[in-house]
Amino acid sequence: MATVAILGTLDTKLAEFLKLRELVLSAGAKDVVLIDAGREEVQAPEITVTHSELVEYGEANGFAEQKPNFQNASRGEIVDYLAQCAEICVRELHQKGAFHAIISAGGTGGTSLATRAMRALPIGFPKVMVSTVGSGDISPFVGETDIFMVYSIVDIAGWNGMLDQVFRNAASAVAGMATARSTEPSKPSKHRPKRRVGITMFGVTTPCVDMIREQLTKDGSTEVYVFHATGHGGKAMERLVETGKLDAVIDLTTTEIADHLMGGNMSAGPHRLEAALEAGIPYVISVGACDMVNFGAKETVPEKYKERKLYIHNPAVTLMRTTPAESTKIGDFIAEKMSTFAKNPRKVKLILPGDGVSIISSTGQAFHNAEADKALFDAIAKAGELLPSLEIIRRSEPLNDRSFAETVVRTLDNIRA
Repeated sequence: MATVAILGTLDTKLAEFLKLRELVLSAGAKDVVLIDAGREEVQAPEITVTHSELVEYGEANGFAEQKPNFQNASRGEIVDYLAQCAEICVRELHQKGAFHAIISAGGTGGTSLATRAMRALPIGFPKVMVSTVGSGDISPFVGETDIFMVYSIVDIAGWNGMLDQVFRNAASAVAGMATARSTEPSKPSKHRPKRRVGITMFGVTTPCVDMIREQLTKDGSTEVYVFHATGHGGKAMERLVETGKLDAVIDLTTTEIADHLMGGNMSAGPHRLEAALEAGIPYVISVGACDMVNFGAKETVPEKYKERKLYIHNPAVTLMRTTPAESTKIGDFIAEKMSTFAKNPRKVKLILPGDGVSIISSTGQAFHNAEADKALFDAIAKAGELLPSLEIIRRSEPLNDRSFAETVVRTLDNIRA
């Protein structure tokens, strides 16, 4: 039976959420779990989890002392506390199988509250957010998860034809997702599960990734998850590692480290590389696209970098060549992470190309800089000194050469064996 959870601030938008509930049921859902995350108690027979009951979820999980005084606390304090309670409530109801999809609607406050709870749910579980900020920068709300964001066009205040159409579409979508989820077979498949391998990729490392993917999947025993190394891609891959959704990782494209250290647009943050190292799964690392830092259109490049070697990748992306000093910082970062977080160093292999870490840094290309590459490799070598059991494989060919791709696949298979 398809059941949809609706999470909302019912003290300010009760009528709108009751209408959404009606639309979800009309679209095919058999039941609705309506959760009140508003700041004040609301009475309505349709409510499944009241404001008071939501707060009890927080109190039962050690947040009683953090509970603000709802009469005089700031709006931000109250929303933050209710978001914590909602996260716990939604996670526990999901673990009990109480619903098959979740939907919410709101402005900035409601979106922040609801998406925090949604991010606590597994990737692959249906999540829909109708939001007044759904067409702007949604990264703070979605993060590295798979929340479906729907722009509400108009504010969620009162009812009109436009909001009715947006809500109908969203209700139909979430009801369909819930129905599909509820009819999935609960028994495990008799087929042997495939090995799940994550690979990081950038446009300038695509040829190598394509060759690796072709080799890994040719016998049908492996499925490959390719992650675009845009910051969110690296975070998404590491989230899947942490939740046991990947069995091995080929971190071919570690360019997000360069953006983190030099202030580029595609940083995955300071914890990059840690998840797979701590998980102790087979982990092959390289330095794809560590020759560059990513910015937007050329005019957005920071003033301090204006005179550097720049490459227009496309009208919206400008690449900056890393210097030897910056390359040393990248290598130091990689060495420090491996020496600090490697749970099983024997399952970690580092493969370094000999002539170019991207399409545009091989001999004769725009970003070719042998001195910078040497600085990168020398810094990384420190990891081998700190971890004698760590194998660093040096190759003579460019990263995008077929021989390099074959070495990566062979190295991963050897770890597995």
